Amino acid sequence: MTASTPSARVLDHPAVEDLELTGVLFALSDPARLELVRQLAAQGPLTVAQCHIIDPDVPKSTFSHHLKTLREAGIVRNEPAGRQRTITLRRADLEARFPGLLASVGAAGA
Repeated sequence: MTASTPSARVLDHPAVEDLELTGVLFALSDPARLELVRQLAAQGPLTVAQCHIIDPDVPKSTFSHHLKTLREAGIVRNEPAGRQRTITLRRADLEARFPGLLASVGAAGA
């Protein structure tokens, strides 16, 4: 009998046409999630471990909840990358659905 390597769980991401402004704005209303989006906009894709370093005092369960909220709102993609997961800002999708939103969010923090 051979041991099989478990495959990474593929998470659901909403289609561009299913993104709702109220859901996106709700997800961005939390300061920690907003800061994570700003970091992704500035630095590009990050692993989950790199994202958690942004605020290491946040409990893992809270951080996981933030990532889930951002993913379900359609703001980020959370995809397997080897033994890690990569978090990517869905910049093109958000711009197509809500032109100028990310630029406004970024400018608001400046």
